[in-house]
Amino acid sequence: MAMHASAIVDAAAELDEGVEVGAYTIIGAGVRIGAGTRIGPHCVIEGPTTIGRNNHLYGHAAVGGAPQDKKYAGEPTALTIGDGNTIREFVTISRGTVQGGGVTRIGDDNWIMAYVHIAHDCIIGSHTILANSATLAGHVTIQDHAILGGFSLIHQFCKIGAHAFTGMGSKINCDVPPYVVVGSEMSVPRGINAEGLKRRGFTPAQIAAIKRAYKTLYLSGLPLKEAREQLATQASEAPEVAVLVEFIDRSERSILR
Repeated sequence: MAMHASAIVDAAAELDEGVEVGAYTIIGAGVRIGAGTRIGPHCVIEGPTTIGRNNHLYGHAAVGGAPQDKKYAGEPTALTIGDGNTIREFVTISRGTVQGGGVTRIGDDNWIMAYVHIAHDCIIGSHTILANSATLAGHVTIQDHAILGGFSLIHQFCKIGAHAFTGMGSKINCDVPPYVVVGSEMSVPRGINAEGLKRRGFTPAQIAAIKRAYKTLYLSGLPLKEAREQLATQASEAPEVAVLVEFIDRSERSILR
């Protein structure tokens, strides 16, 4: 373990072998950090927080702080971060609240860029990209491989589906279905994230099925209930469309249309 002489690590923190801690960083009680993780200078990590293996937190990141929720009264809540994440400068990530399940969770291999804020009770999947200054209110869910453009603003309780993409400065106040690209000041659907799907190995046939589903959902003029029924039929031949149907069925804030 390599720890700068100016770092302050609580005796009740647990750091595995191979953890690096930079200058003037403060690590509090109840923090657990896995092997190979590097903590930059001037970071603050409060507990209860568990950080997995081979993460890299850059300077001035502040994670595991109390939730910014006026109902919070000091209850024991937690933050859990998986493996292989990159967390850049001045990122802030809050612990959960009792009302929201008690835990903020971040998966593996995410790229979280400078000044991103992840509020209490958010659930972040794996392989996501959150560009500079993306801001997530409480109880937001970001599914695997989603990309949030810089300065995207996500309303509380919204869900961003797998492989979705939000353009720079998007304001999201409803759920964004999987595969869909959204943009503009108050975000509207702009098509599917075809380039992202190609990069992740989706076949031309799979992408064509998703484009057909998009047209059914957004260009057919059908009410959501009827569009969902057609999507369910399409899903019988295209499993990737079933992801859309499941997302619609689970949406609590309705979806962007």
